[in-house]
Amino acid sequence: MYISGFDSSPFGIEWMRFEPGSPLPELIKTVPHIAFEVDDLDAALLGHEILYGPTSPSPGVRSAMIIHNGAPVELIAFRKGPAPHKA
Repeated sequence: MYISGFDSSPFGIEWMRFEPGSPLPELIKTVPHIAFEVDDLDAALLGHEILYGPTSPSPGVRSAMIIHNGAPVELIAFRKGPAPHKA
């Protein structure tokens, strides 16, 4: 999977492209999705059909994909506050 564009897009659009044989669900690979920031990912997932995740794509970030009205929707939570101290 390749991701590009978020840092350079004036609209915050991130483009995703998938290699043949990518193990991600077909719905993620073939249907464009939108993403929403949530305060509590676990609470936001309650009652929804989870398509993929939760995962941690980068430090301080957790995300999951749900199915809403037949389309993938990404929910993303960012850790608030200072990063944990490393000893």
